[in-house]
Amino acid sequence: MLKRLETLFLEMDRAYAAVADQYGFRCDGCADNCCLTRFHHHTLLEYLYLVEGMRTLESGVRRTLQKNASAVSACMSAADGCDETLRIMCPLNRDGWCSLYRYRPMICRLHGIPHELQRPGGGIIKNPGCNPFLERCRESGKTDYIRFDRTPFYRQMAMLERDLRRETGYTEKLRLTIAQMLVTIMDSGNEIN
Repeated sequence: MLKRLETLFLEMDRAYAAVADQYGFRCDGCADNCCLTRFHHHTLLEYLYLVEGMRTLESGVRRTLQKNASAVSACMSAADGCDETLRIMCPLNRDGWCSLYRYRPMICRLHGIPHELQRPGGGIIKNPGCNPFLERCRESGKTDYIRFDRTPFYRQMAMLERDLRRETGYTEKLRLTIAQMLVTIMDSGNEIN
């Protein structure tokens, strides 16, 4: 199943890069870093893929990442308790780079450029892209929308998730940040050593 996800992620990466290239957009040196944004991930598949990625790291690096994840999760919980919005760096970000870039979740692959998504009941949701993207496009004069439809990727992800859940019998809903995923690995006794 993870091999099928890896293939889907490669398709996402290629499609994203093709559109980003047309805009002349590169996601680097950003003060409004999306790694500071709290994204929730909802698939068991992405969780298991992240676990797989953690297994590729040296034990000392894994322990450091999991320690950082615990600290980030605690800060998020405290902010939630005060009804505050917290922008805190993803625990996988080390010196501006993702420690598990190859294993990053779907939203980390698709965030930034303008996109559309077809709703199951009809209608299309359009997003103009992140603020740094919009600023760079205004500066370069490349403001025309280049179609990037995320719908096929979301559908394929949903089918893979459905197949995995049928195969495993797992029925619980997930809504976890990357930090929470790493903490869940430790709390479940599945700490990767």
